[in-house]
Amino acid sequence: MSVDKVILASPRGFCAGVEKAIKALDWMTRIFEPPVYCYHEIVHNRYVVDHFVSLGVIFVHDIADVPPGAPVMLSAHGSAPAVVEAARRTGGAVVDAVCPLVTKVHHELKVRARDGYTVLYVGHEGHEEAIGTMAVAPDSVVLVQSIDDIERVSSAGPVALLSQTTLSRDEWQHLREYAHERFPDIWQPAHSDLCFATTNRQAALRDAARDADVVVVIGSANSSNTMALTDVARSVGCEHVLRVNGPEDLPEYLHGRVAVTAGASAPESLVRAVVAALDPRDGVETRVMSVEDEYFPPPPELRDILRSLSALVDLCLATPAASTFDGSADRVVTAAQILDRSPYERPRGE
Repeated sequence: MSVDKVILASPRGFCAGVEKAIKALDWMTRIFEPPVYCYHEIVHNRYVVDHFVSLGVIFVHDIADVPPGAPVMLSAHGSAPAVVEAARRTGGAVVDAVCPLVTKVHHELKVRARDGYTVLYVGHEGHEEAIGTMAVAPDSVVLVQSIDDIERVSSAGPVALLSQTTLSRDEWQHLREYAHERFPDIWQPAHSDLCFATTNRQAALRDAARDADVVVVIGSANSSNTMALTDVARSVGCEHVLRVNGPEDLPEYLHGRVAVTAGASAPESLVRAVVAALDPRDGVETRVMSVEDEYFPPPPELRDILRSLSALVDLCLATPAASTFDGSADRVVTAAQILDRSPYERPRGE
């Protein structure tokens, strides 16, 4: 490789929802004896998944595969109501790590369906978030992936428009405009369903990609927001756009100025490893478009468990009872710190 400079987009990597989910599953592995079960991948990144597999987490795609009484976490992408109910019937501790922004879309769909709307849901068929969301009101929602899908909708009643949170604005905007043209009175939330973190990462990459010969997007192929970043890079005219899982996927022909970003479920350790592998002769320039300071606390079920454990410890030690769990221990530790002992940073022989 002959890389002159790396242009590092910021923000990049973990969003607040992913931070919440990773830290919640880490809490679960500390509280319960293995195995801890997780319904679907906690986030769409194989390095994160492999980290938790090494800690005894078992990922399942059918809640029926969770043994009775076993602790189970539901992924950040959101789960169908029937899955949540089935998980609770297993009799073990259930912690739902769904992103609050996905919960917002679930609520919007539930309310519109109750009010008799036909809901157009812009999303990717087969994606866990889309599956879980549409299951909230399956008889009232229509999956939209193209203008043709909107054309086929026939409704004598009111129509609403919702979307998967991880879409790129480019792939969503033309469908939104056509839906408003087709249904002038269509209802849409006052605030976009598109995740603010996804939008921020796309804006940062759009700026960095304009000055780059090559764009490298770090993240897994099944990550919707990662793939959206590759689309954004191409939309600004960059001809060489690569999605990589990590430094091992970098080709030798890379040269010139390379813009680097990471999907919302890709750990910062991978970013450091990729930049080190690129080894730019003129160093790294960080382009900061916005600063994120959002914090999502642990899921309420997990907070209840932690409060109970805190009270039990206080009882055993005869200390004043802790009536609340203030979350300070969760807030000060980042998901990146939890995952920092990555395959690239472990001592040799470990």
